[in-house]
Amino acid sequence: MSMRDQYRTKAAEFQARALRESNQMTRHHFDTMAKDYLQLVELATQIDSLNSEQPKIGNSDRKQ
Repeated sequence: MSMRDQYRTKAAEFQARALRESNQMTRHHFDTMAKDYLQLVELATQIDSLNSEQPKIGNSDRKQ
């Protein structure tokens, strides 16, 4: 499972806990945690995109 998948799973878990929670402050914290994990998904996506755009340097491409 990729980190993005793990982050999505955690976000869903926190969203579910927020929906079940009766205490408003605790519900707010769970909702915030869910949003934070969704931001991690976006950041991981951006990092993966940047890494895939960089040229790969092999042993034969290095200067000695």
